[in-house]
Amino acid sequence: MKKRFAFLLAAILLSTVVGFTQQQSREKLEAYRIAFFTKRLNLNPQEAERFWPVYNELQDKKNQIQLEKIRLNRTFNQNEQKMSDKELTDLGDRYIALEVQGANLAQEYHKKFLEILSPAKVLRLYQAENLYRLQLLQELKQNAPVRNNLRKGPGSDLQQ
Repeated sequence: MKKRFAFLLAAILLSTVVGFTQQQSREKLEAYRIAFFTKRLNLNPQEAERFWPVYNELQDKKNQIQLEKIRLNRTFNQNEQKMSDKELTDLGDRYIALEVQGANLAQEYHKKFLEILSPAKVLRLYQAENLYRLQLLQELKQNAPVRNNLRKGPGSDLQQ
């Protein structure tokens, strides 16, 4: 009985620590993102106050589109063999509609950003977004565990 209690207590503590660590990581990433864009765009306090709610709103909408694309991909991957041509066409049409929705969002928010920032800062925003993504990918690559058994040749890391 004591062993079960100790195991349960250890499991609860471990899950709490893991959850706390993940929350800290998200908070650090968010702070880094804010500092990165604020510095790259040279935002003054008034611009920052108006910019961040609009930018965060755009990111939320982009994330919703991305999640829907992931769902569509999952549906395709799990059901491709069972789906009719019409169902596959509908799935493809839905995917393209999401791409168009993303492009429409970009156009809509481009106008909103121009109401807040100078044209030069808006263009710097687009550059900063690309640079930020590249830096995050670089960080992930540097911190990812090396899988030596998969590094036998080009493309071999795709096998698993």
